[in-house]
Amino acid sequence: MCFSAGASFAGGVLISAIGVASVRKVRKPTQRLFAVIPLLFGFQQFAEGVLWITLRSGEHAWLQSAVTYIFLITALVIWPVMIPLSMWFMEEIKKRKNILSGLIVTGCILSLFYAFCLISFNVTPQISGFHIQYVDNFPRTLVDTAFVFYLVSTMAPLFVSSVRRMWVFGILIFVSYIITGIFFAQYLTSVWCFFAALISVVIYWILAEFATKVHLRCINEPDR
Repeated sequence: MCFSAGASFAGGVLISAIGVASVRKVRKPTQRLFAVIPLLFGFQQFAEGVLWITLRSGEHAWLQSAVTYIFLITALVIWPVMIPLSMWFMEEIKKRKNILSGLIVTGCILSLFYAFCLISFNVTPQISGFHIQYVDNFPRTLVDTAFVFYLVSTMAPLFVSSVRRMWVFGILIFVSYIITGIFFAQYLTSVWCFFAALISVVIYWILAEFATKVHLRCINEPDR
């Protein structure tokens, strides 16, 4: 997360609280993976908070390396699969489910590519102004192409999903990416994840509405 260690930790606490509330709103097993997304976002923010501290102190190189890869593995390896997979579990329309299956395959290939890059090439985090920049020597041509597929894997499922109001989540994620790309291009990984984490409150909103409908249905339908 940009700005400071304190902001990262504060964001981690807030987003984790949203995650806990989201999990409590789950009414179907198929919603569980979707509900834990804010918890994973919160975990990312805590990891980057620790990274801020280690970068400023210049100490604990092993810890700095650990939290760097925790953040990047979550951002680059987990998200491309987790987002379409969580939509797939919740989807009830066969045609849309098939499209999501294709996006899962795309996400898996992308995750393997990023995992290879993280294993094979160096990544150096550094503080630049009020942001953390992850400097890497990944093959640029492949990374630029992969980034297009990353956007497809992480945003398209939100528009394919037939779940009510999921498109709102998708639009907010898309807008956050545009803002990040225009104003924070050098810090894209860190800042975009921050915006996406804040928008995860929509996950609670979606699950809360579903839980309310289930509750009302139980009240209105007599026992059989």
